[in-house]
This record gives sequence, structure tokens and C-alpha cells, in this order.
Amino acid sequence: MDDALAQRILDAVAAIPPGRVATYGDVAAEAGGNSPRFAGWVLSNLAEDDLPWHRVLPAHGRPVPRLADRQLDRLAAEGVPAVDGRVPMGRYRIGAANRR
Repeated sequence: MDDALAQRILDAVAAIPPGRVATYGDVAAEAGGNSPRFAGWVLSNLAEDDLPWHRVLPAHGRPVPRLADRQLDRLAAEGVPAVDGRVPMGRYRIGAANRR
């Protein structure tokens, strides 16, 4: 495991502001990596709950089933709604205006 990359992934997640989301790929890229799966693995092995892990989603905007209720509740509390269990990524994703 690349400990330095893992730390940069955690730093990238910590930098996502309330009311915004990022994809696993966004986080990996911001950290200087190229593997969304590694970013997901780092977050899935996170022991601390003080990191805003809930702001990271798959690119399609639907949380993984085991986290969906908890993640969508936390996002809703920050003003990020879900429509049919999916976050509208075009509106809430960091840098979304630059992707269009």
C-alpha cells in the first residue's frame, strides 16, 4: 500500500466543502493517483468518523447500498438532496460547472 497516497486521499476528502460532493475518481485524481478503487479502499478502511467520507460517491451519484441511508441523511443535512436515492452530480459535484 502507498501510505503517502492514502494520506493525500484523506486530505482530498477533508477538503470537500459541505454541500458539495466528489467522485472516487475525483478524489484519486486530486491526490495524484489514478485509481478510484484505491480511493474507495482507503475510505472503506477508515477507522475515524470525523472525515466527511459521506461527500464521496460513485460517479453515477448512487451510494453503495450498505451506506446509502446514512450517507444520504448526512448529505441532506448539508443541503444535498437525493432524487430516488441518487445525488444530482451535475449540480453538487465539485467543479461540475467546469465539466459541462
